Amino acid sequence: MAEETPNTTADQNAPQPSLHIVGQYIKDLSFENPNAPASLAPGAAPQIGISINVSAQKQDEKIYAVELTINAKAERDDNVLFNVELVYGGLFDIQNFPENQMHPLVMIECPRLIFPFARQILSSITQNGGFPPLLMEPVDFSAIYRQNLEAAAAKIKEGEEPTVN
Repeated sequence: MAEETPNTTADQNAPQPSLHIVGQYIKDLSFENPNAPASLAPGAAPQIGISINVSAQKQDEKIYAVELTINAKAERDDNVLFNVELVYGGLFDIQNFPENQMHPLVMIECPRLIFPFARQILSSITQNGGFPPLLMEPVDFSAIYRQNLEAAAAKIKEGEEPTVN
């Protein structure tokens, strides 16, 4: 009885999936310190609110632009200490991934790759603005992705047009 061996030659010759960062950029950066110099006076620890949004746009057949929009606002006693908005993006060359893996790849893995750079910019800009550096915790982009999918599913139930950024 002859034993069959799987044909792995076809698998070896198939193009391998690849993900490469082509470039990174700051699209928008705004730092406001509306109550300076009074905002720099010592006081109680401020309340800091941070929001993150991910968006992506296909540029051509294999290039995707993925952007993180990060807003950080620090307040103390109803006074704004600082307000930062950063839109930081990356261009990604993505090839040979199955179509069903593209959306999670673009919306989870690409932001994960550029987040440390955006985090460093926020840290530097707040420090340069006269405050201690804003040190953001790592972000679970998978959780953000799931939340966006759940929100889109809820919109479908309500009869609205869904959008998943």
